[in-house]
Amino acid sequence: MLIVFGGLPGTGKTTIAQALARRLSATYLRIDEIEQALVAGGFSAADIGGSGYLVANALARSNLANGCAVVADCVNPVAESRAGWRAIADFSRTPLLEIEVICSNPDEHRRRIEGRQADISGHDLPTWDDVLSHDYTPWTEPRLLIDTAELSAQQAVELVEQHLA
Repeated sequence: MLIVFGGLPGTGKTTIAQALARRLSATYLRIDEIEQALVAGGFSAADIGGSGYLVANALARSNLANGCAVVADCVNPVAESRAGWRAIADFSRTPLLEIEVICSNPDEHRRRIEGRQADISGHDLPTWDDVLSHDYTPWTEPRLLIDTAELSAQQAVELVEQHLA
């Protein structure tokens, strides 16, 4: 199974995706971690583009081939990145669950963004203005929508598990 989380920064994707990966004993792939490793390896952050997604897609494909469930944690902001995950699932002949995480309360979303601490060494967290101006194409594909203004992380994990059952 390939489970792909998407949504703007600060919506709670990472908290939910990490908890779900632990519950499922799944491989956990985080685009922020991959992109930061590329920067640490000497790549310019401005030049990374979709490279983090390409690396994550390759890792997902190899882990799915080994029979592992994969949870991917990413903004997944555009149709092309979403199509990449669907292509991996098709190639691997494995079920795909796409999940969009939102926070419908803008005050709460801003509070989360402004109160976060980086959990990846050297990673610069986005500001509220960065989030508001982020290139994020509305989803047109079927997906499970989770609103973290309405659900706790635990409730969101339980919702995903119910959807998988």
